[in-house]
Amino acid sequence: QLVESGGGLVQPGGSLRLSCAASGFTFRWYSMAWFRQAPGKEREFVANILGSGRKQYARSVEGRFTISRDNAQKTAALQMNELKPEDTATYFCNVDIYWGQGTQVTVSS
Repeated sequence: QLVESGGGLVQPGGSLRLSCAASGFTFRWYSMAWFRQAPGKEREFVANILGSGRKQYARSVEGRFTISRDNAQKTAALQMNELKPEDTATYFCNVDIYWGQGTQVTVSS
């Protein structure tokens, strides 16, 4: 099971931190990813982090977002800085075939 939290409404240029809590599997064995889906658009990759800690980012968020994980706590996070209106979407946590329910991020003045 994956449960996201931390979404909300923020002004352009602001920051949010999303969290994903995992349960029911050996978290440290798996890479973990964040995806997002804006209204009327396909779900897109945002970032991922391997069990080793290696990270990858979509070009649109590189330098602004930071993904992290805590294997002991079975949690992952996405720190989002310098948010833009185009970052508005529902953000999903993903591990293997499992998805969270999503958390809404809205960037608007």
